[in-house]
Amino acid sequence: MDDGCDGTPGACPVDRMFSVVGGQWTTYLIWILATDGPQRFGAFQRHLPRISTKVLTERLRMLERAGLVDRHQAATIPPQVTYSLTPRGQELHGAMNILGQIAQKWEAEGWRPEAAVLRTG
Repeated sequence: MDDGCDGTPGACPVDRMFSVVGGQWTTYLIWILATDGPQRFGAFQRHLPRISTKVLTERLRMLERAGLVDRHQAATIPPQVTYSLTPRGQELHGAMNILGQIAQKWEAEGWRPEAAVLRTG
């Protein structure tokens, strides 16, 4: 099976996927939508009080452009905007759960990525 990973930067689909979800706060936003359902902007701010308005806006827009989050704007005054996971976002959340299980197992075994990075430098 050809996985598309030929050593060319940006050619590997897994690298492209990780570049989308690897940004700060991104996995938390996906997790919130998967566990708590559709959310409004203010609800995200309550869930993640340390995230700035600018970063939250950037992350939600990036997830929307990537096809992982749907933005629905109701025709009200003021407009009510609700964010939800797309089917692709829900599929990604399932994969994130598996990665989470692996991460917990590795941490229980004493794996710390910071230590691994320091040893190679």
